[in-house]
Amino acid sequence: MKGDPAIPHDQLQPTIPAPVTTPGTVEDIDRLLDVIETSLDDDQAIDIITIDLKGKSSLGDYMIIASGRSTRHVGAIADHVLKSVKAAGFGSAQTEGMSSADWVLIDTGDIIIHLFRPEVREFYNLEKMWSPSLIGSEDGEEATDNLETAS
Repeated sequence: MKGDPAIPHDQLQPTIPAPVTTPGTVEDIDRLLDVIETSLDDDQAIDIITIDLKGKSSLGDYMIIASGRSTRHVGAIADHVLKSVKAAGFGSAQTEGMSSADWVLIDTGDIIIHLFRPEVREFYNLEKMWSPSLIGSEDGEEATDNLETAS
């Protein structure tokens, strides 16, 4: 058909958003961690815990768990983290749970962030589940050297 505006298949560009740029170097991962922790502090996230997963899980190098006072606060914290990560040059993170904001998961590639309302966080107790020093513990009361608490 003459004048057909169709673009040839080999010239189509995908419209899928670019994934998070995985930093790769220790310095970049540390910088990303600093960007995220600063964002959480700026938004007054509660009970921020960083779990070092390096060499322990293929999910990422760090897991950060924090709480917000309400669903609105959790959503605002998540939105600010996403904007901060992107502004720092690490791309767009993948998210789950933004619509309800009871539990928001943000995956930056090397760092996974879980943001909860306090009641939801207490119910799931991810700190205990992901702390390698607690795995296999009979009473769950062992010290957790791999947890860093900031607030």
